[in-house]
Amino acid sequence: MRFSKAPTRIMLVDDHPMWIEALAEDLSEDGCEIVAVAHDGSETLTRARATCPDVVVMDLNIPDPDGATCTQLLMNELPGLRVLVMSASGERDDVLRAVKAGANGYVLKSSSKAELLDAVHKTVDGEAVFTPTLAGLVLGEYRRMANNPSPDDDTPSLTSRETEVLRFVAKGLSYRDIAEQLFVSHRTVQNHVQNVLRKLQLHNRVELTRYAIEQGLDS
Repeated sequence: MRFSKAPTRIMLVDDHPMWIEALAEDLSEDGCEIVAVAHDGSETLTRARATCPDVVVMDLNIPDPDGATCTQLLMNELPGLRVLVMSASGERDDVLRAVKAGANGYVLKSSSKAELLDAVHKTVDGEAVFTPTLAGLVLGEYRRMANNPSPDDDTPSLTSRETEVLRFVAKGLSYRDIAEQLFVSHRTVQNHVQNVLRKLQLHNRVELTRYAIEQGLDS
């Protein structure tokens, strides 16, 4: 007997009802399950805690508290949660604030329908997703922060294969690309990444990419 894969459980956060309605329709048609919607920070926190979605698609400019604050709180509280920011703003400060809060990706609302749906699916797979014009900005910030890394003598040791996977992560390769490079399965790469996250006490691929760059593994 074959079992069908459970649909990805999505929560949508935006203070524009028409945007939520349109995005919900697109995601539902694409096979996702919309488990909750919220229009402000208070609703976001309450409903995310109650439904425990797989992915929260988050707008930054919501009231009380804003999207970045909600992202940070929820990422700390809900293990395995992934947050994809969809925003009309491409301003540097907004992008970096979202990433530092723990968001797995940041895409502009001006992206095409196909690009937005692809961003959600990549977020589900644990990939860091950024609108191309923003990716360089984020990487540049990581490199700037890497100039003053904080040495930690208590950092757990990684296996040679885990270090190899981490090196590919730092170079921006997707899990599938890494699997092809190492001649292993996509699932094996995911397992290595999860082990590294656990050892380093990191929460997501965005934090892992930053760590790898700070260690000079992207060269």
